[in-house]
Amino acid sequence: MAMASILPDDPTLEEIRAALAPLIAQSAAFDGFGDAALVDAASRVRIDIDVARLAFPGGGRDMVDAWFADIDARMAAKWPAETLAALKIRERITTLVETRIDLLAPNREALRRALALLALPTNVPFAAKLGWRAADLMWRLAGDTATDYNHYSKRAILGSVYGATMAVFLNDESDGHADTRAFLSRRIDQVMRFEGWKHRRAASKIERPSLARFVGRLRYPGR
Repeated sequence: MAMASILPDDPTLEEIRAALAPLIAQSAAFDGFGDAALVDAASRVRIDIDVARLAFPGGGRDMVDAWFADIDARMAAKWPAETLAALKIRERITTLVETRIDLLAPNREALRRALALLALPTNVPFAAKLGWRAADLMWRLAGDTATDYNHYSKRAILGSVYGATMAVFLNDESDGHADTRAFLSRRIDQVMRFEGWKHRRAASKIERPSLARFVGRLRYPGR
């Protein structure tokens, strides 16, 4: 069914891509992330299909990418960093992941199709990139400013938690996805305990004698 265009009179390809992404996801539940879903979405906002195809030169991968970017944007709009700042760090991460669950819930079958597409061997590096992007945004919204190895470890761990949570979510038939939320809570508890252990270990670590420094002093006295 056609709907009034939500695009400006002379939209850019990026604007077309952003506008079509959530509509493609709605159709992808039945048709997958392919040309049929793109044709349906384009017709609903009265976009020429050839122009719509130009917005997704990579085909299904680009469609999934655009949909996940839309989820990212909607999550960030609902929970800006200044709002999350009032919460404890554990609550911030939990809130962001649960928000993604709520945003994905209406199109859970499309998510299943998207993850199946990303699981293809040729798409695994691309899937990792999208997972990293989501984890990075969540940590930045949560106020993380780490630039050392913690920057990478936090995102890798959250990416793992998020991926495992999505796997549970796909088959969760409990009311309000309660089982998924409980699983997420347990996983984040584990992450928080690990982070606490790291901080305690770093705080209690004493400087140990360095053989290299000792030999250097023998070779270059007075330095």
